[in-house]
Amino acid sequence: MKFVLVVNPHSGKNQSAEILGMVKPVFDSSGARLSIIVTAFPGHARELAARLELDDYDGFLVLGGDGTFHEVVNGMLERHDGRTLPIGLIPGGSGNSLLHDLGLVNPMSAAKAIVARHTRFIDTAQIEMNHIVRYSINLIGWGLVTDVGKRAELLRWLGPRRYTVSSIIEILLRKTRRATLVVDDKTFVNDFTFVVACNSIHIGKGMKMAPYAELDDGLIDLLVVDANITRQRLFSVLPKLFDGTHVDEPEVTYHQVSNFSLLPETDDILNIDGEMVGTTPINVRMLKHAIEIFA
Repeated sequence: MKFVLVVNPHSGKNQSAEILGMVKPVFDSSGARLSIIVTAFPGHARELAARLELDDYDGFLVLGGDGTFHEVVNGMLERHDGRTLPIGLIPGGSGNSLLHDLGLVNPMSAAKAIVARHTRFIDTAQIEMNHIVRYSINLIGWGLVTDVGKRAELLRWLGPRRYTVSSIIEILLRKTRRATLVVDDKTFVNDFTFVVACNSIHIGKGMKMAPYAELDDGLIDLLVVDANITRQRLFSVLPKLFDGTHVDEPEVTYHQVSNFSLLPETDDILNIDGEMVGTTPINVRMLKHAIEIFA
């Protein structure tokens, strides 16, 4: 077995070198060879996944977080030759949302699943925005979710706690936005606190944003929170994100759909897999079993 391993040295708390030293014996003992490439700039992992010659490899591995995995999936699905490889994720980020769904948040467990060559196919969301196509494996967030993500980027030094701190600050500010949301051919024009679409159950550091989500059902789980929710109610609902009971709240609407469109009155940046990228309006459709991963 031979794998290409892309290492993001800046993921999480910059512990990639330490994690690599921990998991490398797992690959060595199984006879697997690693071709290690350390990313040098944002977007490097995407570029490698899109252009690297894949014929000599049995898998494309990532040591990093959700952002690096997002880059690799986008690069792989953009390849001109249509080639794909199973993708393996070794957790090195501060979130690792997808690995929470798979029960592989421990780097050693993730490495052992890779050398055992356990794979499965999972869905990917295709996002069309202003003539650009991007892919999401975790979440697409707009509104408060985006505001939290932007602030969290400024607070990276806090580590995983930055999501909680950012959420508290943005709840206090509580901005709302007006938009047209099209779900299952039904159109809603309203003021919203946030809309978040999830392929996985978890976001951030183990928050169960979409408790009914499945990675391979061809559907995206859409949570819509209207603008009538108060700051006090938002604070009371926030802790429920960790057990998924927030979906029972009256201000939350939960949809499972194969496609949706979001058209705000003003163009806004999006939170896609934890990265602040792209802009509304968007049309989203699910690509069932679009990628193969080691799990």
